[in-house]
Amino acid sequence: MTGLTIISIAISVFVIVLIAKGLRIIKQSEAMVIERLGKYHKTLAAGINIIVPFIDQPRSTTWRYVREASDGRKFSSMKMMDRIDLRETVFDFPKQNVITRDNVVTEINALIYFQIVDPIKSVYEISNLPNAIEKLTQTTLRNVIGEMDLDDCLSSRDTINMKLRAILDEATNKWGVKVNRVELQDINPPHDIKEAMEKQMRAERNRRAQIIDAEGTKKAAILEAEGRRDADINQAEGIKQSQILKAEGEAKARIAVAEAEAEAIRRVADAVKETQVDPTQYLIAVRYIETLEKMMDGKHGQNKIVFMPYEASSLMGSLGGLRELMDVQKNS
Repeated sequence: MTGLTIISIAISVFVIVLIAKGLRIIKQSEAMVIERLGKYHKTLAAGINIIVPFIDQPRSTTWRYVREASDGRKFSSMKMMDRIDLRETVFDFPKQNVITRDNVVTEINALIYFQIVDPIKSVYEISNLPNAIEKLTQTTLRNVIGEMDLDDCLSSRDTINMKLRAILDEATNKWGVKVNRVELQDINPPHDIKEAMEKQMRAERNRRAQIIDAEGTKKAAILEAEGRRDADINQAEGIKQSQILKAEGEAKARIAVAEAEAEAIRRVADAVKETQVDPTQYLIAVRYIETLEKMMDGKHGQNKIVFMPYEASSLMGSLGGLRELMDVQKNS
């Protein structure tokens, strides 16, 4: 092999190396920060990109990955990468102890969903982005939980999530990071606090059950009293209507009887008008005879003793007038 051949091969290899170093293929949702002679030059987007070999170099960043072992334990691993993932990333932080406002030590772990929106800031504004986000989340979580009681922490997860997201999003904005969501996975109070809370929960449920039972008894008694009252009112209203109808019937009967008697009196007066008999004496005699008939009408075999009034002269005159009236009617 001649020297020329060796030189040609060397040149070919050098050209291939230059092409390999100068040709960069970036995948979708990834970016690469290029430095020229140690200074930021440009950011490579997805697709085929060409850089100057040995002069342009990608800036490497440290990235943390959380992995889960076969026994369920989680551990993190660090890796140097020259590409920046622009997709939404989730970090599962290990459990940490925080103290609530009422001095209860609680174990909490959280998830944070964030996305790099500015690769340049994520490289140059912070040295270790995943580690910085983790520490910031832990300290912010302590501050938020420290302002709340344990009961509020257990019942206000959405409020805690929103507070954490707002604080972290504002703090990580200068790092080129957008915090989308923060979720609390577990809130584990101490065992003795759990037992006390369970007892409190049972007592509260028993109290509510007693209140509901008492309210039911109260409503039943009220409904029963209202039912009796309505029944009494209806019964009284029925008696009232019955008495009214009875009185109206008796009044109409009396009116009818009075009208009949008045008609009879008018007819008697018309009949005795041509005679010398006084109509008043005549009516008294008729009533007297009817009364005598009732007094002399014995019932159930009982005998009655009839006493004639001492003043009977007027009665005899009335009877005489009655006889004259009958004679007049026969002659006519």
